[in-house]
Amino acid sequence: MCGVVALIAYAANAPPVSRGELLRIRDAMASRGPDGSGEWVSADGRVALGHRRLAIIDLSPGGAQPMASADGALRITFNGEIYNYRELRAELEQKGRHFRSSSDTEVILQLYEEEGAAMLPRLRGMFAFALWDERRRGVLLARDPMGIKPLYYADDGTLRVASQVKALVAGGAVPTRLGPAGCVSFFLFGCVSDPFTIRDAVRALPAGHSLWVDAAGPGAPRPFFSIRDVFAAAEGEAAALTPERRQDLLRASLAESVAAHLVADVPVGVFLSAGYDSTSVTALAAELSARLQTLTLGFAEYRGGDEDEVPVAEEVARAFGADHKTMWIDREDFIAQQERLFAAMDQPTTDGANTYLVSRVAAQARLKVALSGLGGDELFGGYPSFRQVPKLARWLRPLQPLPAVGRTVRILSSRLIRSHLSPKFAGLIEYGTAVEDAYLLRRALYMPWELPKLLDPELVRAGWSALKPLISLRESVAGLRRDHVRVAVLEMSWYMRNQLLRDTDWAGMAHSVEVRTPLVDAVLLRQLAPLLYGAPAPSKLDMARATPVRRLEPVLARRKTGFTVPVREWLLGESGAGGEHGFRAWAKYVFRQYLPAI
Repeated sequence: MCGVVALIAYAANAPPVSRGELLRIRDAMASRGPDGSGEWVSADGRVALGHRRLAIIDLSPGGAQPMASADGALRITFNGEIYNYRELRAELEQKGRHFRSSSDTEVILQLYEEEGAAMLPRLRGMFAFALWDERRRGVLLARDPMGIKPLYYADDGTLRVASQVKALVAGGAVPTRLGPAGCVSFFLFGCVSDPFTIRDAVRALPAGHSLWVDAAGPGAPRPFFSIRDVFAAAEGEAAALTPERRQDLLRASLAESVAAHLVADVPVGVFLSAGYDSTSVTALAAELSARLQTLTLGFAEYRGGDEDEVPVAEEVARAFGADHKTMWIDREDFIAQQERLFAAMDQPTTDGANTYLVSRVAAQARLKVALSGLGGDELFGGYPSFRQVPKLARWLRPLQPLPAVGRTVRILSSRLIRSHLSPKFAGLIEYGTAVEDAYLLRRALYMPWELPKLLDPELVRAGWSALKPLISLRESVAGLRRDHVRVAVLEMSWYMRNQLLRDTDWAGMAHSVEVRTPLVDAVLLRQLAPLLYGAPAPSKLDMARATPVRRLEPVLARRKTGFTVPVREWLLGESGAGGEHGFRAWAKYVFRQYLPAI
């Protein structure tokens, strides 16, 4: 896991790239790569690559970056891990290729020499990279299928690329104006949705896309993977699976993904809560690892109550022979970390504190890599949205041909609803007649008509026009017929990708910890998509029963509470862990805290 930088002065009138800017961007990401740094500038000064290294695979100097091919015609700066690099390397060696290192980075270079950009669907893992091709005089940018690793760019005749938005700005050449779409997205969803960012001049390369940049400038991002397409292809396979085959496929696929995510030349730990997701990952990892280390956060406010996950997590760790560490956190601990947290937060988000805190514990335990159970709710229908969104859409679908009725009801009722009721009630008819619209209603922090009260109305109009949330949500699930699958795709493509995965990246990297997500994996998704398209789709309990967790009755019997952090209680003085109004107040607080940090 690393920080990458690329500067490409493609326009004829663009000045040569600035080494000073390259170093400023690179070193603004020092926590992403404390184990080393590197740079390369082309002889003509038109291309530069930079790298901060967190050594996970091939710890020797042979794995340093930017890395060049044997003849120097290719150079790459790469962030991430390729879990099937050994298999790809063996295949390339059979074709007569020779390797100078044992790194996955060199495998990417040599595979590109063989196949060009067509190699991208073959890379299993999380990745974001910039690869300079001297022969073609261009740079290939690419981002992994699920969007685990970020890649951002700004363009003014020189394309500037980095792993963080703040790092691009730190270079000194990227305009700092806030992005209307980014601001609207934050107050709508609690995070900033790709391809927009909080900076108007910066864009995110979409997940599962590549981008080619040469003297003609950057082309349009080209997709090589789509979550929607995976489910569309799986629809016909669902009916052919027998119950026995379904269970065998579930068990084998989960075990294989965890095994792949354990590939490393350093110890790998697990973030362990009391939920099905992390417990299942722990159980599978324990079967494959001789000595597993697990980490759990405990919160003083929850100690001894229903929200306290520590007792069950510690019992799970004992059952699987893990070397376990529990770290207790209270309000004073968090207050001491608050300034550092907001400084590390690359874009505003209402989540991420949990990963930030547990990654800090991992760093204190000298762990560089930890597995997370992130993705289980999206795969196995763990969120209330899987029940509430389809039900609401079924109830109100007869009103779908009458959009004017929904708007009229919303305008009239919004004036009558008292302040202590959720404004979402006013939008039930307008936003509840289709799964995609009802998903927005379920996930939104603030409803669209409330945004002009929070932000400048002109900014809201520009941001809404660029963001096109309703159109984009519908495009995410176009052609998918089963409501359960549509919600799964929406959760994976929006909440998981734009918030959970992005927060996991910046929060882990703030402490130089690589967080891996075995339940967020393109290969696993392809394997399980027919199961998820079937009826009934497997639940999180089914997932747990497909692993050695089935032996642990306390985990299977425990009421689901979710992994919560009492951040809002600590900072806003609220009582209770939930409540829509609390989340809305928290969003305002985050935005105010984030702005001075940038």
